[in-house]
Amino acid sequence: MKKSSALLLVAALLAGCMTLARHNLDQAYGPEQPDRFDHALPGQGPISYRRDIQPILDNRCVVCHACYDGPCQLKLSAWDGVARGASKAQVYDGTRLLEAPLTRLFIDAERPSEWRQKDFHPVLNERSGNPAAELDASPLARMLRLKARHPLPENTVLPDSFDFAMDREQQCPRIEEFDGFEADHPLWGMPFGLPGLSAGETAKIERWLQLGAPYEGAPPLPAGLTRQVAAWEAFFNGDSLKERLTARYLYEHLFLGHLYFADGPKAEQRHFFRLVRSATPPGEPVQLIATRRPFDAPGVERVYYRLVPERESISVKTHMPYALSDARMARWRQLFLAPDYPVDELPSYSPEAATNPFLTFRDLPVEARYRFMLDEAEFTIMGFIKGPVCRGQTALNVIEDHFWVFFNDPAAYQESDADFLERESRNLSMPAEWQSNAPVLGPWLKYSRLEANYLDAKSRYLAQRLDRPDKLTQALVWNGDDRNPNAALTVYRHFDSATVLKGMVGEPPKTAWVLTYPLIERIHYLLVAGYDVYGNIGHQLNTRLYMDFLRMEGEFNFLILLPKESRMALRDYWYRGASEDTKDYVYGRYAFFDGETGIPYASADPKDAKAELFGLLRDRLGQALSRTDSNGPAAPLDSRLAPDLAALKRVSGVPLAWMPELAFLRIDGPGNSVEYVSLVRNTGHLNVSQLLMESKTIVPGEHSLDVLPGLVGAYPNAIYRVRRADLPAFALAVAALGSEEDYRALVDRFGVRRSNPKFWPVSDALHAELARREPIEAGLLDYNRLENR
Repeated sequence: MKKSSALLLVAALLAGCMTLARHNLDQAYGPEQPDRFDHALPGQGPISYRRDIQPILDNRCVVCHACYDGPCQLKLSAWDGVARGASKAQVYDGTRLLEAPLTRLFIDAERPSEWRQKDFHPVLNERSGNPAAELDASPLARMLRLKARHPLPENTVLPDSFDFAMDREQQCPRIEEFDGFEADHPLWGMPFGLPGLSAGETAKIERWLQLGAPYEGAPPLPAGLTRQVAAWEAFFNGDSLKERLTARYLYEHLFLGHLYFADGPKAEQRHFFRLVRSATPPGEPVQLIATRRPFDAPGVERVYYRLVPERESISVKTHMPYALSDARMARWRQLFLAPDYPVDELPSYSPEAATNPFLTFRDLPVEARYRFMLDEAEFTIMGFIKGPVCRGQTALNVIEDHFWVFFNDPAAYQESDADFLERESRNLSMPAEWQSNAPVLGPWLKYSRLEANYLDAKSRYLAQRLDRPDKLTQALVWNGDDRNPNAALTVYRHFDSATVLKGMVGEPPKTAWVLTYPLIERIHYLLVAGYDVYGNIGHQLNTRLYMDFLRMEGEFNFLILLPKESRMALRDYWYRGASEDTKDYVYGRYAFFDGETGIPYASADPKDAKAELFGLLRDRLGQALSRTDSNGPAAPLDSRLAPDLAALKRVSGVPLAWMPELAFLRIDGPGNSVEYVSLVRNTGHLNVSQLLMESKTIVPGEHSLDVLPGLVGAYPNAIYRVRRADLPAFALAVAALGSEEDYRALVDRFGVRRSNPKFWPVSDALHAELARREPIEAGLLDYNRLENR
């Protein structure tokens, strides 16, 4: 039999089995009712969704099922996500030729019956409501029962039948397929590859399901929050053209944020809101304008900007808190509304204009736009770290594993920046203008040419403005106005995820960026506002390739602060193995500046000069950086741990090739005292300019380890638990790693594997620590990247 015929026969048999299974379910429990959960049952009896069920789902399920990369698009972070169900379609697909349909919870459909039209299948029982059907016809209940009947083997590496790869084939069984799924994968109950729920937790969820999965709805907002919402919606919806243009600019930069009111009681500061576009004005129910991008044509005569409560549980990987306050509103009025400038007409929403902020917002003062982004620069950069673009190694291999970010002082070029941007605005066009079904070769050639034009113009501009050494010093770098801790940021890449922190965190890195206004604005419109996670291969590839330009430009801005004889040598070290054409975009034929710096360096050695510059910048930013912990987002550790942690920090090179990218280390001390540190491996690279075959550029001998207080990052790859007395032994074991067997022995002694029966108590303690140290920033961790070693 030919292979194609055999496949058709298998498909026909499977279809027949599903039809039979559906018939049997219909006979036992009645026909499917896709609209059964279009309206939730009110809360019944002693079981409350918010009080009893949501905490279980959050701490045992949402830690894998949240955001776009939740398996099977099953979002358990809200009742509506449970009712929506699951889909076999993948959101993240770097090979698709055409854009995918949008499936954003709360945006692209509201009712479960509408999601059924988008090929989502239920995980709740959508047949008759008798207690037996609520469990037997519910994939959610069946998954929990499967885990209870077949628990994981304890404290061991799980068998190869478990596939934890991010791009693994999704199973996502419908209820008609569940008997076969159980027979084929008895160990694949939920939570997948983790210990099961306790008997009490399972019983509580089953009882809730038997009651018909009731949901009492979101609680009403406190009166104080309602007043704050009204005041801010009035601000965002002023009638003058200046106010409307300002509101559009603010929205396009804040649409991913979790906004909260900082002036209210602390208990209310954990109420988060999203800024959305609505067809209805304040005072009326929000009528959401659902578009692919925040700057797509809204299809209504006037857009209103509204604040809606966040309806999902908060996950660290997507949580971007942003404070609203009286001081913030006054600041925005000062920046955007108080200056005297005309806005004669509102800009177009055409793709050519809307994707280019230098055209769309040309009427807004350049310094106002830049100051707005600098005020919360961590939030701005976090957008491309926590936005949808940064899932996956292909999206992130454009940046180094560890680098520092500084910013051009907004006062440095303010006299002519607006004129320069006006002249160069066409050269600053970006890939989103091709929308989400983009070709590959054409856009790349176009943007490569435009970038070369822009870098040539920028080089000539710098030569005119920085025509004496005394004009090219560390004074060009923003000092945070001596009070803003956003003056320097640290970015850590963890292979296919990343973290951004305030301050100059960790040991001095290999590279650094200095961002100017046009550069930081382009990063936002490339990777946040303009990126479509549902886009085709052309859109995704062009975005990745364009980001190369932006990284190289940021590095160029740092290099010109060094002695001119050091610039090429340092560039060549950063880009070992890269083509000469690539290097020329960093510093050379395309981007070049021959002026000497006015900084008096003591050393001519490029690496020593870089170290001197870092020291000078730390001094310049000292007052601002003193407002944040330079070692990371946590209180100082017990000083008695310092010698042992210092030994751990000194581990470098090949032994770290066996360590994960990001691990949490719990140190148990006397009297139930606990300290947490994060172990961040910085992978050494020859360069980060190659799109494919990143493994060819990795240099194990240049790996380093940063040991940071607290819990850094959203996606731990490993969790270790060590008694304080055993910390020296742990450090020695890490330093002695030379094989996978060595690492397995380390985890046998110190690790908390996926299969550890104490995994969930350890996880609960991690979340309690996050909430204690960072109450506004805290959220649920994500365990999709936990290793099985």
